Amino acid sequence: MEPDLQRAWLDGLAPGPLRHLFDHLPGTLFFAKDRQGRLMMGNPAFVRRCGLTTEAELVGLTDDWIFPPRLAQKYRRDDQRVMQTRKPLLGLIELFPNATGQPEWFVTDKLPLIGRDGQCVGVCGTVRSYEEQHAAIQPYLELAEVAAHIKREFRQPLDVAKLAAMAELSVRQFERKFRATFQTTPRAYLMRMRIIHACELLLRSRQPITEVALQSGFYDHSDFARQFRRQMGLSASAYRQGGGARPAPRPADR
Repeated sequence: MEPDLQRAWLDGLAPGPLRHLFDHLPGTLFFAKDRQGRLMMGNPAFVRRCGLTTEAELVGLTDDWIFPPRLAQKYRRDDQRVMQTRKPLLGLIELFPNATGQPEWFVTDKLPLIGRDGQCVGVCGTVRSYEEQHAAIQPYLELAEVAAHIKREFRQPLDVAKLAAMAELSVRQFERKFRATFQTTPRAYLMRMRIIHACELLLRSRQPITEVALQSGFYDHSDFARQFRRQMGLSASAYRQGGGARPAPRPADR
């Protein structure tokens, strides 16, 4: 029944809302083409990148009209491959004109579009700047060793000085950078790791809650109870009784 339920729900949607999600994704260009390679959709970022003002101006144009011949030919070959095989092409690292029109490395994902009759009617995809993506994740990479250490040693007391030394930063620099990167403090991050582990123990074991608290790195039952309710919105016993039917832990208070 689930496929029928999903189909009925999708059939009842007005056209457009899901597609317009791409209008608001930062740093992401979205497009869709028919089998002849004519552009049928493009989010505002893609429209601007093509040197146009509105999506209406874009509809019906082909890559040959917008991009240099060599790039247009490459895009068309990939489109045809996706439509012929009905398999997506993901993580393509390829040249694409940047905002100034100069070729730059981008990451492209392309998927086939299947019509109601089961036939492939085109291709859609997203394009994201490889350099911008790399810049966006760079802060996480720089603190990856620290984050892995906290996840691995979450039962141990928090030693901010040690973590700062691992990141080759002063304590003040480390705390500022950690908050900017993870949108929380090192202590709150540690508490979240402990609560996640406690949730797992509550569901897959019958250990007393006090033992769950100890095995999750808490040395005081009252502190565990307070932290669990703060992040999960209910007590540990209620969480266990409900089978974990609650959202994942919320970001801890900062």
